[in-house]
Amino acid sequence: MKHITHHYKKVKVTFLKVMILACIIAAFFLPSIEFYESTGDNRFYVYLYEQKVGYVADKEMVEDCIRQARRDLASEADGLYIIEEPVVRFEGEEVVWAKCDDAETLTANIKTVLAQHERETLIRAYTVKVNSQTVNLATAEEVNQLLAVTIGKYDTQGQYELAMDLNPERELNVLTASVNRIGSEENAWDTDAGVSAILSHEVDEEQIVEYMDFEDFDLGIRDIGFSEEVEVVEAYILEDELNTLDEAINLLTEEQEVQQIYEVQAGDTLSEISITVGIPMETIVEMNGHILDNVNSTLNIGDELIITVPEPELSVVWTSREHYKETYEAEIIYIPNDEWYTTQMVTLQEPSAGFREVVADVTYENDEEIGRAIVKEVVVMEAVPKIVERGTIVPPTYVKPISGGRLSSRFGRRTAPTAGASTYHKGVDWATPVGTPVYASSGGTVAKAGWGSGYGYVVYINHPDGRQTRYAHLSKVQVSVGQSVSQGDKIALSGNTGVSSGPHVHFEILINGKQVNPLDYL
Repeated sequence: MKHITHHYKKVKVTFLKVMILACIIAAFFLPSIEFYESTGDNRFYVYLYEQKVGYVADKEMVEDCIRQARRDLASEADGLYIIEEPVVRFEGEEVVWAKCDDAETLTANIKTVLAQHERETLIRAYTVKVNSQTVNLATAEEVNQLLAVTIGKYDTQGQYELAMDLNPERELNVLTASVNRIGSEENAWDTDAGVSAILSHEVDEEQIVEYMDFEDFDLGIRDIGFSEEVEVVEAYILEDELNTLDEAINLLTEEQEVQQIYEVQAGDTLSEISITVGIPMETIVEMNGHILDNVNSTLNIGDELIITVPEPELSVVWTSREHYKETYEAEIIYIPNDEWYTTQMVTLQEPSAGFREVVADVTYENDEEIGRAIVKEVVVMEAVPKIVERGTIVPPTYVKPISGGRLSSRFGRRTAPTAGASTYHKGVDWATPVGTPVYASSGGTVAKAGWGSGYGYVVYINHPDGRQTRYAHLSKVQVSVGQSVSQGDKIALSGNTGVSSGPHVHFEILINGKQVNPLDYL
């Protein structure tokens, strides 16, 4: 017991000595000690798309790590890597001592989360544009194959090659396709052939062509190119937007239905137009219901018919030098007659075909000839031209004599609409209320104005081209015989006089005293 007490006293003395020493040390160093003060949040939980990715003390470090993670993902992708816009959120806390993630760890965590929010990867491709049509191909080689197919159909000897030229007028790097002759610096004709061998190489073909025999000419394709501008640009697209080579060829070279406008010319008939454009008459009528009722409908000069023709999106224009023998017709010789209308003509000499041997440059668009230039011609038998005398005076025109109205009876055979009416209608009728103004269809001199038996009140007008127009079933006549009228002058009011089944205007055109279908001349 005595031993334990002695040890306790010894420990107590030692403790007192330590405390005294601590007080002495504190007395010296107390002025340099700063006590802990609260400064706010100093560690942040980082959330990316609401997923925790780490702890940081500096928020700016997170942006650097996101950029690095995106670079890493892009370098690993085969194409242009696109992700959703990163959404970052921070939760702060204040701690005395805290462990934070280093940049490498944080970047790895961010990369894992970003990969889960990939939107799409755009692959590198080549877009070929022709007019409004585009196709996307995986490689430049496929682009070359696509364009080579279009010219290869005509360049069977492989004399031409494709070239891609940078378009200086475009801001982006756009290439324009062209076709060049291989070895184009060489002469297009054989300098060792025929008489050309003895001439200077500085003399061009046009100067020596008259001395050349037909065997001296180098025949075949002389030029080839695309009729539309073909642009190629490198782009990044979705993989499912790629076209296969076969799809691209079909889209650009297979014939598609293209709508065009055909303007009716003097002398045109629907059957002739059908043959020219290669479309059945019924189909033309169906496409032009706003103009044509049926295949017998009248065509008017200047009418615009919608026609649909098959054309490829990408066309090839090529010129071939050809040697052939043919019969040919001389151009018609016209002799003007200033006293005749342009509708009057007389043949003074009948034509006779000639025969010739020719070398010509023939230009085609795809398989259709669009031009021909004769290079050399030897006439074996001269053609005799057709000689035609024709008038120069533009004949009067004819217009509908009323405004509005409903076409109620056409020209030709019909069932008599009322007792006493003819079963062969010699004009056309427009149903219209009594009192509708009636106008002169063309300028001329009034030949009759008054009562016309079954026609009721009538007006007849003689025209300078020898034709006559007649207006019948009128309620009131407003001109007199011998009076000169101009096209569009008011001559009467519509009515229901004579043998008539209702209010209307009956209109006729007579040529050489015989009624014709007015709708063919209005």
